[in-house]
Amino acid sequence: MPNIKSAKKRVKVIATKSAINQANRSALKTQIKKANIAVETNAEDMQAEVQKAVKKIDQAVAKGLLHKNTAARRKSALARKINIVGA
Repeated sequence: MPNIKSAKKRVKVIATKSAINQANRSALKTQIKKANIAVETNAEDMQAEVQKAVKKIDQAVAKGLLHKNTAARRKSALARKINIVGA
């Protein structure tokens, strides 16, 4: 345990930021799963779910949760799935 006041504060701040990052990561994963299920079941709202997932991915990049190349790869995978279902 830290003894210095600033070190104690850093522990608190890091715990708070970790909780926020974990919540954001969880929301991202949930939205990607919803989009994948919508594509696999060929749901009516497939395009809308994929658009929501792409938006979440872009937000994750802006927040520093994902690397931009990782985001591009995930968006590309969703687009490929839509094209396979649509074709």
